[in-house]
Amino acid sequence: MNAVPTSALQLAIVLAIASLVPAIVLTCTCFTRFIIVFSFLKTGLGTSGAPPNQVLVGLALFMTAFVMAPVADGIHKAALVPYFEGKLAESQLVDAAAPSLRSFLLPRTREEDLALFYEVSDQKPPTTAADVPLRIAVPAFVLSELKTSFQMGLVVLLPFLVVDLLVATVLSALGMMMVPPMVVAIPVKLLVFLSVDGWHLLTSSLLRGVV
Repeated sequence: MNAVPTSALQLAIVLAIASLVPAIVLTCTCFTRFIIVFSFLKTGLGTSGAPPNQVLVGLALFMTAFVMAPVADGIHKAALVPYFEGKLAESQLVDAAAPSLRSFLLPRTREEDLALFYEVSDQKPPTTAADVPLRIAVPAFVLSELKTSFQMGLVVLLPFLVVDLLVATVLSALGMMMVPPMVVAIPVKLLVFLSVDGWHLLTSSLLRGVV
């Protein structure tokens, strides 16, 4: 059995993990998907200042925390608790945490993205999910999330584009050439978005897509 780590070493481990939290959130969670889709929504609505970016980032962070809670709990039980009890060495922390993280990443990663990194690294394709190292699983997951988020963002953006085109066509037909289309389009888009309870619909779609 390994010796219980000293408080100084525990503090160093905690600080190291804390320094990596932003990178972990961006690359190993669904935060990227959430914030990109929200950005597409804001672009589609045309409301540059509302809601503020801080609100969207905060919402995305709490949605990410909600989705990732079971994964974090698994990592805590499988890696952190045994480590602080002296049952794991520092070198075993990542290996102990990997299965829980891998179980979240791989089901949401496209096979072609995994195959790309295996092809570039000249490694033999894995026979089981447990054989996929995190150095391949993480970038493949990020690539898949980028594609998925842009696909969802396009679906969100298209209805607003249709509204913009309709408003511009109507104003042109009425001879109101001096009226900027955005002046009329923004209230119309907001009315449509609120009438379908857009925030609830979008948030529900995002959460159901990853849970």
